[in-house]
Amino acid sequence: MDTELLKINTGVVSDILIRFLSEEIKKIGVKRGILGLSGGVDSSVVACLLARALGPENVYALIMPYRLSNPESRAHAEMLARQLKINYFVRDISPMVDAFFAEESEADQVRRGNKMARERMCLLYDYSAKYQALVIGTSNKTELLLGYGTIHGDLASAINPIGDLYKTHIWQLAEYLGVPREIIDKPPSADLWVGQTDEQELGYTYQEIDRLLYYMVDLRYSNEMLLELGYTPQTINDIYRRMQKSQFKRRPPVIAKVSYRTINQDYRYSRDWGF
Repeated sequence: MDTELLKINTGVVSDILIRFLSEEIKKIGVKRGILGLSGGVDSSVVACLLARALGPENVYALIMPYRLSNPESRAHAEMLARQLKINYFVRDISPMVDAFFAEESEADQVRRGNKMARERMCLLYDYSAKYQALVIGTSNKTELLLGYGTIHGDLASAINPIGDLYKTHIWQLAEYLGVPREIIDKPPSADLWVGQTDEQELGYTYQEIDRLLYYMVDLRYSNEMLLELGYTPQTINDIYRRMQKSQFKRRPPVIAKVSYRTINQDYRYSRDWGF
């Protein structure tokens, strides 16, 4: 396969995203941004972009470990926050999550992981109100297409600068923006339970997924063309089903149409209409 397939001009993309953040945040009428800083490469890239777009003094980061989280995640998040000189706070979500499941000991990892993701977003939106800072998303295109995230949890945000970039692109941007090597090189993980890694849970490496998604989504290759590239019917069907089943996570709730002007169907003025 073409090794240049997913290569981007990191300087140009970085400039576009910095301008996007600056302009879109100002349109909403605020001057600060806040994000969850996990110690992973996605949130690290967003933090770097925000610091350049708004100035470090206008960026707030929440580091939200759980008692079973890898201590390395917190250490890496704090290291990056200090490097960027942004405001940051550490809030342990263990008391809230453990209290919720105190009488639900049979809850599986998926339920617990979803609760952790939503608890973190609850904190982010509370701090958003406290500091008048817009919640900035950190989900990449690979995660969004596969539904690899928690609705009203890590998928929630006001604006998302990296949602049109595959994970492969995020690693390239991380190099360009000076994200510490320790963060770039470690296996991606949502850090929801001990030993979890994204690629183990997905069943594919990000490089494998990103190439297939690029052919399927961006280049609109047919199944026949994908088979000619060497992909198996099982892999093609698996990825397609994941995208299909997670469509509801990528759109606002569907509204039953009973009038002539239905929100998100007929009434779709641009978000900055009137400015």
